[in-house]
Amino acid sequence: MHEFGFELALCSHLEATTDAVVARQLGGTVASPGSRIVDVVVVEQGPEFDARTRITDETIPALAIESDVGVGSEIYWKDAFDCHPNTAKSVTDWAVDVGFFERSRRGGREYVRQTTRYPDWFASLTAIENKPDLGTPGDLERQLRTDASLGLFDEVVLATESYVTRAHLNRIPEQVGVWRFDPESGEKEVVREPTPLDTDATGVELLDQHSLRTDVAFVDGDEKARKRRRIAEKAYGKGWRGDDLPACAHATTTADGRPFCEQYGRVVDPASECGASCAAHEPAKPPDVDLAALRDERSPWVADPTGTARRQSGLGRFL
Repeated sequence: MHEFGFELALCSHLEATTDAVVARQLGGTVASPGSRIVDVVVVEQGPEFDARTRITDETIPALAIESDVGVGSEIYWKDAFDCHPNTAKSVTDWAVDVGFFERSRRGGREYVRQTTRYPDWFASLTAIENKPDLGTPGDLERQLRTDASLGLFDEVVLATESYVTRAHLNRIPEQVGVWRFDPESGEKEVVREPTPLDTDATGVELLDQHSLRTDVAFVDGDEKARKRRRIAEKAYGKGWRGDDLPACAHATTTADGRPFCEQYGRVVDPASECGASCAAHEPAKPPDVDLAALRDERSPWVADPTGTARRQSGLGRFL
C-alpha cells in the first residue's frame, strides 16, 4: 500500500481503538522548527480534557496561551505580548475568533481577557514514524535518533508493514517501540514496547551532521513543555483527516472519511495523485461528506462547542 494510505489506515485504527486525539504531520523539533515532521501524533487525555472540548474545536494560538492575558482582569492587548505589535494584533484577533479571548473597549483602547482558564487537558504525547517498507528506510535512523535524544514526546514508535528482523531492531534506538501494522485488516502486533522518555530533562536535538562533526542544540525542560503544548493544540485543531477531497467523479470516501478512488479501488492522496495529471480524472464536485461530523462521532474531539466567551459576558462592569 502507498505510504499515505498506510498512514491514514493507522490513524483510523488508533482513533477507533483509543480515546486519544490523533493527528498527522506535525513538527517535532524545538531549536530547528520544521526540520522534523512527525507522521502521526497521539495525544492522550489529561484530567481537564472535557474543559478543553468546551472552549473551541480549533487550535488556540500558542502566543495567546503564553501571553499575560488572564481570566480575572482585562489588559490592554499591546501590553500582553512580548512580540511585534502586528503579530500581537493577529494573535489577539485569532484568539477572539476561536473564543479564548473576549475583548472590550474603554477610552478608545481595546482590552482583552481570557474567557476561561487554559486547562490541563493532555497527559502524554506519542510520536509515530510510519515506514511501511523497511527495505527503503530513507532517513529513518537519523529521525528516530533525534526523537529519542530530544525527548520531546513521552514515547516514540516505528510503525511498519514489513516483517521486523533483529537487524532492523539493532539499527534503531532501543527506546523506540515497534509495531507491525496491517492496513487492510487493521491488525497491530507490538514487536517491541517503547521505553518512556524523560520529557522534563534537557534533551539533545540533532541539527546537522558533517564528516568530522555533528551539530546539536540542548533544549531544556521548559522549552520542551512549551513545544509539547503547541503540538497538542495543533493536534486538537487539525486531526488526521485532510480538508480537501478530490474534485472528481470517481472520488468518494470510506466510512471513516479517507479519500477513496472507485476507478482504482483504493485510498488515494488528493495532493499528489488526483487532478488533471491523473489519466482517469473526470472533473466533478468533491464528495459531499461532513468530515468534522465524522471526527466528532468517532473521536473525543467535539465539533462546534458552545464556547466559553458568553459565560464571561458582562463581567467587565464589576472590574
